[in-house]
Amino acid sequence: MNVHTFAQRKQQHQKISMVTCYDHWSAQILNTTEIDCLLVGDSLAVVMYGYESTVHATVDMMTLHVGAVARGAPDKFIVADMPFLTCSKGLGVAMDTVERLMQAGAHAVKIEGDSHQVDIIHHIVEAGVPVMGHLGLTPQSIHHLGGHRVQGKDEVNAAKIVESARRLEAAGCFSLVLECVPTVLGGCVSQALKIPTIGIGAGPQTDGQVLVLQDLLGVNPKFKPKFLRQYASGHSVVGDAVNQFHGDVVAGEFPTLAESYR
Repeated sequence: MNVHTFAQRKQQHQKISMVTCYDHWSAQILNTTEIDCLLVGDSLAVVMYGYESTVHATVDMMTLHVGAVARGAPDKFIVADMPFLTCSKGLGVAMDTVERLMQAGAHAVKIEGDSHQVDIIHHIVEAGVPVMGHLGLTPQSIHHLGGHRVQGKDEVNAAKIVESARRLEAAGCFSLVLECVPTVLGGCVSQALKIPTIGIGAGPQTDGQVLVLQDLLGVNPKFKPKFLRQYASGHSVVGDAVNQFHGDVVAGEFPTLAESYR
């Protein structure tokens, strides 16, 4: 898949699949799957480092993980999040960040919001770097939004999101993530744009879907937002395997002579 495939998929009414990926070992697995693209999301600050929000993701952190994913999944289209405030400190900071992420192995960057970001997005696209937009619940603005809440629930705010989506398309975005918006709004935005939308908690009418890999694997059984479908019981699988290993060690059943060097 490449940046041009996104528009082709929308035209052909073929859904796009995307999952987050933060490290080399999981990238190697995903590289063998049919998944369309990988997102090295700033959500790694929460999932990998235990922070409360994505605002703690840094450029150094993102660059390190993009490189690990790129080396593990050379056959996948990789999108990297522009971390907190890197599009708010001026064009110089933004372009330096883009340079580092792309040199680390990303094929595109993702930017949240559309207010002061539009001009920067236009410049990045003109420089030859694909940009994915992100509207609705934008985690980097979580404090301004008052928490993890569904966005665009009334007509006024829904209209603003539709207009913002059009602005991002006009600025040159090749696709758009829609997070935590009503199903009807997800469909309206998707119909209003020529570029594809990728939803997370945005209903079935978007042009694709994205989930955090650890979430769909059921690694954290306590995390069960309405939009999440768990495709495995990862927490139990890992826990049971480690407990079995522990039991074998304690019982003297591991390693056997067949598993030892002579």
